[in-house]
Amino acid sequence: MTLPNCPSCDSDLTYQDGALLMCPMCAHEWTAAETADAQNHADNNAAVDNVIRDAVGNELQDGDAVTVIRDLKVKGSSSSIKVGTKVRSIRLLADPVDGHDIDCKVDGFGQMKLKSSVVKKA
Repeated sequence: MTLPNCPSCDSDLTYQDGALLMCPMCAHEWTAAETADAQNHADNNAAVDNVIRDAVGNELQDGDAVTVIRDLKVKGSSSSIKVGTKVRSIRLLADPVDGHDIDCKVDGFGQMKLKSSVVKKA
C-alpha cells in the first residue's frame, strides 16, 4: 500500500500509526479520510475552475451566441466592433491567449478571439 505525501510539507516519508498518518519531517498528523476528502475537493475545484463565464456570470458553452457589451477597438483596422454586435457559434479555448478565451467569427471583421469579460450570453 502506498501512503500519500504529507499535505503540510509534501514529504514522502509518511507512515501509519494506528488510524493516523504521520509525517516525521513536520510532525503533521492526519487521517486517510482527510486525504480522500482533500482529493475530492481538489477535483471539484478543478472542474469548477474550467468554467468560462460571461461578464454577467452566465456559463458559456461551445456554440452559444453572445452579444458584445462595449465598443472594441480592432488592431489593424480603423473601425471597431460596436456595442450590441451579436456573435454566433462561439468556440471556447482550453488555453486562453492573453485572456482571450473565446474564438469566433464576427461579421464584417472575420475570425478573432474575444475575452469573456466583454460579452454576455444572448
